Amino acid sequence: MIGEREERPWGSWEVLDEGEGFKVKRIIVEPRSRLSLQTHEHRSEQWAVVSGTATCLIDDEVVVVRPGEQTTVDAGRMHRIANAHDEVLVLIEVQMGAYCGEDDIVRLEDDYGRVAHLGTELTGGLAGETEIAAAV
Repeated sequence: MIGEREERPWGSWEVLDEGEGFKVKRIIVEPRSRLSLQTHEHRSEQWAVVSGTATCLIDDEVVVVRPGEQTTVDAGRMHRIANAHDEVLVLIEVQMGAYCGEDDIVRLEDDYGRVAHLGTELTGGLAGETEIAAAV
């Protein structure tokens, strides 16, 4: 729903627009935080950085995305966004696919102990800057 907003351990997101086959979000990642390592079955995602620097892991490739730059993650690919810096990261995410619901996620690894898609508890503390940059 447009205007929907959620706080997460790593920052927050807000839905800016959505329609048949797409959703647009503004994502804020707090300094030295990262999202879970995850996959989506039904959607691809395109990330455009507005401010800050995103260090993205897409399968086994590390991609650094700066303001004005973008990258794309195809459905089914393992990915994570990290902010290894002292300033807030702001990006626009465009989701495209047959289904863009929040439950189209499989968490493979998570710094905040959130439960995986199949009910497996994930463990691990918040990584420091070196760990974020090295392991994204």
